[in-house]
Amino acid sequence: MKDNKKITLYDIIMIIIFVLISFIMIIPLWKVLVDSLDLNVAYGMRLWPKNFGFAGYASVFTNPTLYRPFFVSVITTILGTLLGLVISTLGAYVLIQWDMPGRSFFASLLLFTIIFQGGMIPTYLVMKSLRLTNTLLGVILLPAINVYNLVLMRNFFEGIPGSLFESAQIDGCSPMRIFVKIVLPLSKAALTSIGLMFAVAYWNDYTNYKLYITNSDLYNFQMKLRSVIMGSELPSAVMGATENTVKNAAVMVAIIPFMIVYPFCQKYFVEGVNVGAVKE
Repeated sequence: MKDNKKITLYDIIMIIIFVLISFIMIIPLWKVLVDSLDLNVAYGMRLWPKNFGFAGYASVFTNPTLYRPFFVSVITTILGTLLGLVISTLGAYVLIQWDMPGRSFFASLLLFTIIFQGGMIPTYLVMKSLRLTNTLLGVILLPAINVYNLVLMRNFFEGIPGSLFESAQIDGCSPMRIFVKIVLPLSKAALTSIGLMFAVAYWNDYTNYKLYITNSDLYNFQMKLRSVIMGSELPSAVMGATENTVKNAAVMVAIIPFMIVYPFCQKYFVEGVNVGAVKE
């Protein structure tokens, strides 16, 4: 049977609001994209580049001022995401071991750290005492310890039928083999969604580099991007690119990677967050 549901005034208002919000988000992004491809100095809003060219992007990837921080961001994002997933999955797997002594205490202790944290200065002193300042290891390790993501993963693991664990134990599987052979294959949605959150956090990280890194050779792309936008470290333009073109090209380089990745992960991201955040 056909659905004869009528469009109400509420539906029309929601559609109008959705369209307006979409335009509010898309128009600035479109302006940056157009300006990054326009070799002329652009003022105001243009729908298309007046003098089309990729010289702005060439300036970004041929100048060490920006391409070195770009690779630092790529490396820290990949390594940090993998480390974060390892810590979150192993920690979550430990917390679903119902017969483990002190499980409730450790779970409560982890949840306590979400609400109450040491603060910026104590964290800096700890990082300094561990000799993790001015090293990429420090900015990789610190965001990887994320209790919120660990709790989401634990909630997802708790949704796996207990009969699967019992059957594996009867077959003689060790806890680690159960984790590798059963838990991880059933957790693709959670791994994708939490991995994406880790990756976005590492890629957009600015605060940790500002606090713990003083060696400019270890700066990531976000640190250098700010310097470029402020005009203090503008890379030399090539092939007739203007200063405005290079700035907007650098902004697009920071945005494009996840614009490409997210559509492929959207299905798993929504599924993983819903399953991990809502408990029946």
